[in-house]
Order: sequence, then structure tokens, then C-alpha cells
Amino acid sequence: MSERPAAGSAFVRFLISGGLNTAATYALYLVLLNVLPYWLSYAIAFVAGIVLAYILNRLFVFGAPRSEKKAAMLPLVYVVQYLAGALIVFVWVDALDFHAALAPAASIAITLPLTFAASRWLFR
Repeated sequence: MSERPAAGSAFVRFLISGGLNTAATYALYLVLLNVLPYWLSYAIAFVAGIVLAYILNRLFVFGAPRSEKKAAMLPLVYVVQYLAGALIVFVWVDALDFHAALAPAASIAITLPLTFAASRWLFR
């Protein structure tokens, strides 16, 4: 039986995988922003990020075995993050009138701790 990674090292791996995921999904968001409204671009990039997050969290961050149940539950974690993130993006763009290209960065900064805690609980 393999030993669970220490919480601190799991968080570092979570930050690394999150950075990779963020770079990929942000690039997708910026590409889509050229042809779609910001809210649809954000939604599509977010769904792509859920798929990538499951793969990275299971294999790299938490070293968890494959589980259809966990794969099915992970989107629930991200639904909460999405709703919070979409609200932050909306406020950023429509209420504060800041540039739409920076909205996902604000969303990530605010929702990151919640997502780590929920992911860690799920993959344990």
C-alpha cells in the first residue's frame, strides 16, 4: 500500500498542477474571447479545466486510484468554484468595468483555497 503524500507537498503539487491548468484554460479563454462573449468563453474554458484538473489531481497531486465515483463527484467541487468564479467575473467586468481579459485571474485568486480543500477531501 502506498503512503499518502504529506499535506504540504500535496499543496505544492496542487499549485503546480493548478498553474498548468490555469495556463491552459486561460489560453483557451483568450482564444475563445475573440469569437464568443466573455461569459461563454469562461464557461467553455472552465469545463475543459475540470477535465484537466481531474487527471492532474488524481495522478500528480494526490496519487489517488482511478474512481468513477470520484470522477463523477469532482464536477460538484467545481460547480461551487464555477458559481463563485462566474460571480467574480461578472462583478469584475460588469460592475467594476475592469478589462474582461483579467477577470479569470481575479476569480482564481479568490477561489483557490476553497478548491484545494474540497479536492483534498474528495481524493482522500
